[in-house]
Amino acid sequence: MKRAFGASALTAAALCMACLPSTATAAAQPAHGPADPQAQVWLTTADDSAQLQRQAPVAFHRGASDLTTITVDPTQRFQRMDGFGGALTDSSAAVLGSLPHQARDDAMRRLFDPASGIGVSFLRQPVGSSDFTAEAEHYTYDDMPAGQTDFALSHFSVAHDEKLILPLLRQAERLNPQLTVLATPWSPPAWMKDSDSLVGGHLKDDPAVYRAYARYLVKFVQAYAAAGVGVDYLTVQNEPQNRTPSAYPGTDMPVEQEAKVIEALGPMLRAAGLHTKILAYDHNWTTHPGDIATAEKLGEDPQTDYPYDILDGPAARWVAGTAYHCYSGDPSAQSALHDAHPDKGIWFTECSGSHGAADTPAQIFRGTLTWHARTITVGTTRNWAKSVADWNLALDADGGPHNGGCDTCTALLTVQPDGTVTANAEYSTIGHLSKFVKPGAVRIASTSYGTTGWNGQLTDVAFTNPDGSTALVVHNENDDPRSFTVAVGDESFDYTLPGGALATFTWPASSALHTTLHQLGLSGANATASPAGQGPAAAVLDDDGSTRWTSGAAQAPGQYVQLDLGRRTAFGTVAIDTGDNLGDQARGWQLSVSDDGAHWRTAAQGPGTGQLTTVRLPHPGHARYLRVTQTGTAANWWSLADVRLYR
Repeated sequence: MKRAFGASALTAAALCMACLPSTATAAAQPAHGPADPQAQVWLTTADDSAQLQRQAPVAFHRGASDLTTITVDPTQRFQRMDGFGGALTDSSAAVLGSLPHQARDDAMRRLFDPASGIGVSFLRQPVGSSDFTAEAEHYTYDDMPAGQTDFALSHFSVAHDEKLILPLLRQAERLNPQLTVLATPWSPPAWMKDSDSLVGGHLKDDPAVYRAYARYLVKFVQAYAAAGVGVDYLTVQNEPQNRTPSAYPGTDMPVEQEAKVIEALGPMLRAAGLHTKILAYDHNWTTHPGDIATAEKLGEDPQTDYPYDILDGPAARWVAGTAYHCYSGDPSAQSALHDAHPDKGIWFTECSGSHGAADTPAQIFRGTLTWHARTITVGTTRNWAKSVADWNLALDADGGPHNGGCDTCTALLTVQPDGTVTANAEYSTIGHLSKFVKPGAVRIASTSYGTTGWNGQLTDVAFTNPDGSTALVVHNENDDPRSFTVAVGDESFDYTLPGGALATFTWPASSALHTTLHQLGLSGANATASPAGQGPAAAVLDDDGSTRWTSGAAQAPGQYVQLDLGRRTAFGTVAIDTGDNLGDQARGWQLSVSDDGAHWRTAAQGPGTGQLTTVRLPHPGHARYLRVTQTGTAANWWSLADVRLYR
């Protein structure tokens, strides 16, 4: 027999589980025994005083708190991760190769060794040269004298890469056998292009050329495999909408041409018995305004829906997903594409640190750390990215060598003139993922309050590793320190993160951290509020702590937010999340339920003391409507970021 919600006051079964006291008041925390699980902590600070530095562990325990709470929910699972890293460009290989043998090995261990280094697990490998090449002339693997062609590809050779690139790739795979490699060409051989140049132009619109280019890419994959380096993924053109590259290889490849290449390449890879998967697009979250202007000047369609056009067309059958870069737009574009094509994956494949001419080293480090932490480390992964790759793994102190292109780019490592190797902010923003989140890990739910546009709040992302352990990455967007609690099931710990800092918390699988609660999806629900307040009432349903509804006025009894779940729904626990604006919690609250929206029953009520109030209803049952009423009085506005229901 189904039980209805009963009218009762809040009992001990209705718990307020907000954050715990800050680390400065640890003595006030409940005592914990030696069997309590602990979280290990690694920290990078914005002033570069600590880079991936191990801190004292923190113990989980039970107890109440009034701080911002990051709730980690392993029962909600999202994308499976391939890995994290960068690109072993020709320039990176040259810089690393210039080091004495022992120093080069040390640098490679810092990059790829999961124990002594950061365990880089994903590489984007240029097919031929890019702007980051140490060569005086740009190259592909089948260059011919002007006016000559090689449709048989009889001159194809990867001998150039056998000097430095392939030996370093083989060493990287020895250091991290779980390494994933994605390969990307900046240009087909010039004889395949209408410009007869590696710089700019289009592929010739000729079926024989499309087939030749597809064979060229297959031969590359086969040659690398023969050299001991497997290629897991392949894109057919780097930044296909960059129509006027600055003196470095690039190709203006419209959707129609990329589709033709993919439709030729897919069957060839299959026929060759290769398991390399094709990714489409490989460009920015949105079409760059400069690329739109150039297209219009050339009389071309800017094709601002490029990735959708590929995935909506017949070439999609050969495509595993889409690759993105960071130089225009924001990571929410990844979620939009995922929502339109949930059967296709998202990979994030390039973002370079950069700097202004007058920036000091301290400014470069802080600016890169904070932007990359919120936008790339957290932003891309919270928006379905299966990989996170920066650009160069290593460059010299002048940001080179390079041949055209970027002259302000930075890398994970810098090789100084005296041969010493220093780590940049990118080493940490990638390392806070790659060292602790293993290939095959799955992103899980965690409440996050920051945005990629910077709102000064806490932003985070969490993963469950294949061994059952958890990794939580937290970035404090604010310049001031922030104290917060991390809650898993009925256990939690608290921590204070310096302004601008980035931290990774890890803990092993433990029965003490198990939760039997399962969050209900609210996609069919709607919400209303009285007063209308500021921000849509529907913000409380979007499971996004960075959006909120607020009363827009001082707290007064009777203010409410009402949820229509669309149908009678079973739930026994309600989480009332104010968001990361401390002081905006209801000073008192009441939960009421109804089957028709007219006749209401009180389910629970109590005082509000902190940002998160988790109410375990004394009499769980079924209802269609839920109303959260503010019953206190305060000068503060009342805010709600999320109302989450569990059963």
